[in-house]
Amino acid sequence: MIRYLLLCVFFYSSIVVCQNKKICITVDDLPTVAYSLKTNKVDLLITNKLVNTFKENNIPAIGYVNESKLYKKGKLDAKKVHLLELWLQNGLDLGNHTFSHLDYNKVSDSTFFEDILKGQEVMKPLMHTYGKTLQYFRHPYLHAGSDSIVSKKLHTFLVTNNYTASPVTIDNDDYLFAKSYHNAFVDKDEILMKEIGEKYVNYMEQKVLFFESKSIEIFDREITQTLLIHASLLNANYIGCLIEMLKKHKYTFVSQEEALKTPEYATKVSSFTKYGYSWIFRWGLSMGKSKKIMKGDVPTPTEIINLSKK
Repeated sequence: MIRYLLLCVFFYSSIVVCQNKKICITVDDLPTVAYSLKTNKVDLLITNKLVNTFKENNIPAIGYVNESKLYKKGKLDAKKVHLLELWLQNGLDLGNHTFSHLDYNKVSDSTFFEDILKGQEVMKPLMHTYGKTLQYFRHPYLHAGSDSIVSKKLHTFLVTNNYTASPVTIDNDDYLFAKSYHNAFVDKDEILMKEIGEKYVNYMEQKVLFFESKSIEIFDREITQTLLIHASLLNANYIGCLIEMLKKHKYTFVSQEEALKTPEYATKVSSFTKYGYSWIFRWGLSMGKSKKIMKGDVPTPTEIINLSKK
């Protein structure tokens, strides 16, 4: 009888854990990553597919914007701004990804900070008209400071300017798949596009499972995950498949605000790097874990890397 009760408790606990799996979907480089397809038609296609799929699935996604993309020949392009409005009109959130996607490792503090402020000039008043406040920041390339001094400077600047940084836990090379997909699209190779799309979803599933395991290894539980993807044609066409994959693994979807309330996200980072590591690794290393925690990461297929270079 006792054994039976213990099995019941274990089974019930497993169900609860599955039900509590949460993820925040964040989309970088808005309004779009269109590569050579720089037309309003493609921009609308990418934006509408992403936004509509999020809305249909009741997913509170957030898009991180590079405001330099809102300009055409030095002038603000109303059609580009409209793409951001589509996010806001559908109840989604926006964040600052700097004006021109500068690399904090390669420019001075003052240059980087100026680029952050420049990156809010359009969004801040635009979001205000929709009853929203611009408050979240995403580091380009996930570079947050290669040592304690520059990292602290950036943190202080963000806090002073009422920004909260958004850590990424499920980091990945979706941009390489996206470029490969774009190249196949340009070549009108629908068979290759389908192959890349299917491999992409499989790759992302492996990434999710990998960082789930690392979450348990470091924190002894599955924490709320933050997924990074980009506003590309690939993700526009396969976001539905990604969502179904996440649902298959019992994930529910939460906002940026809720994800940042996860206790583990407050873990003090004391291990710094010039690389764009997942914050799960940064937290683990800061807690005294060895670099072995980074072993076993899912590699990007060589064929995808090669296809992305064409």
